[in-house]
Amino acid sequence: MKTRVFTLALIALLTLISCNSEPSLQKYFVENNEKKDFIAIDVSSNILNIDKAKLSAEQAEALKSFDKMNILAFKATDKNQAEFETERTKVNAILKNPKYQQLMKVGSGKDGASISYVGTDENIEEFVVFANRKENGFAVVRVLGKNMNPNNIMTIMSVLQKSKIDMEQLKPLQQLIK
Repeated sequence: MKTRVFTLALIALLTLISCNSEPSLQKYFVENNEKKDFIAIDVSSNILNIDKAKLSAEQAEALKSFDKMNILAFKATDKNQAEFETERTKVNAILKNPKYQQLMKVGSGKDGASISYVGTDENIEEFVVFANRKENGFAVVRVLGKNMNPNNIMTIMSVLQKSKIDMEQLKPLQQLIK
């Protein structure tokens, strides 16, 4: 009986320890996608609206590595500047986690953008684009996939230029741009 109680207590302790309580972008998206100042959009690969028969083998392979895109945007107004600063600081803190490897950063001060990724150079699980501007707000874009690599991303960018993007899926973002 004592060993059974001890075993159950040990399992419960290990379960609690193994729960990851550190902040992540996924948790941030889930916590904020319903809040009034946020706009959340999930975009599938069919947004590209592309004839797959016309793709080269390299383009088809790159497109196959792309699963979906999650977009979370915060619309800044004169009335919510304090909340904007708080939320932007939270995202910056999450992106400072070593698991997010920064590829590029542009801008300075209060306006700018960064591109980071999760994974290895040859097996990228997630690309993250974070752009912010004090007057408009910020947006975090998570590009999720399997076995993505920098070449795939560049190829997808070239496919994007030729695609007929389904703007209906991006309609909620228009209010952020206004």
